[in-house]
Amino acid sequence: MSLLAGRTVVVSGVGAGLGHQVAAAVVRDGGNAALGARTEANLAKSAAEIDPAGAHSAYRATDITDEGQCEALAELARERFRRIDAVVHVAAWDSYFGGLEDADFATWQSVIDVNLLGTLRMTRACLPALKAAGGGAVVFIGTQSAVAAPSQVRQAAYAASKGALTSAMYSLARELGRYRIRVNTVLPGWMWGPPVQAYVQFTAQTEGVPESEVLDRLTGRMALPELASDTDVADAAVFLASDRARAITGQSLLVNAGELMR
Repeated sequence: MSLLAGRTVVVSGVGAGLGHQVAAAVVRDGGNAALGARTEANLAKSAAEIDPAGAHSAYRATDITDEGQCEALAELARERFRRIDAVVHVAAWDSYFGGLEDADFATWQSVIDVNLLGTLRMTRACLPALKAAGGGAVVFIGTQSAVAAPSQVRQAAYAASKGALTSAMYSLARELGRYRIRVNTVLPGWMWGPPVQAYVQFTAQTEGVPESEVLDRLTGRMALPELASDTDVADAAVFLASDRARAITGQSLLVNAGELMR
């Protein structure tokens, strides 16, 4: 039997990278995917690629800072597929860089509104359907930066917001466990996909060195000889969303090729 046969998974933050790979993995493994992101064109492109016939996907433009839009995405999943069994939260603001000394705290508040509160809004919108289904899974996509700051870039606001989300996971796992709803977090490290590809290209151009040299610096930090990919992270998220993880809750899983071991 397929990992997600007959199951419906809401996926937030579907663009060209990890969100697309999560949605693709859901459909590949026999499930239905309800896709959300702010840009409808990205959703349409992703849905067409992963499910050309349209039998196992649906999408709606969704800004997770808007509670009504979160509820509308959850309602779409219920209307189209009659249930919600899991929600995987990929939507995030990860493009603000800097530390404390140069911090714009108004921007920090916006980052927190998306990465922490937006994720919780979307989770709450899915709760009635998860409870009606007799339980299910919530999977947060966090970041290794929340537990070990990288030396290559500074993303203090992003790391802090994702660290807060991981802390919230513990409370949610305890609160929602009575409904058989599991809550877990995947913590990617350097993940080969569009953002890291762009970082490697930019750094190589800035320093006037081959892209392979920049990539070697990153992989040199790993126990395994290559970076984890966005498909690796997606597979971990789908595992946690499935019944094969039925006894796992309140846990953080590093997917990082062994860069950091805990």
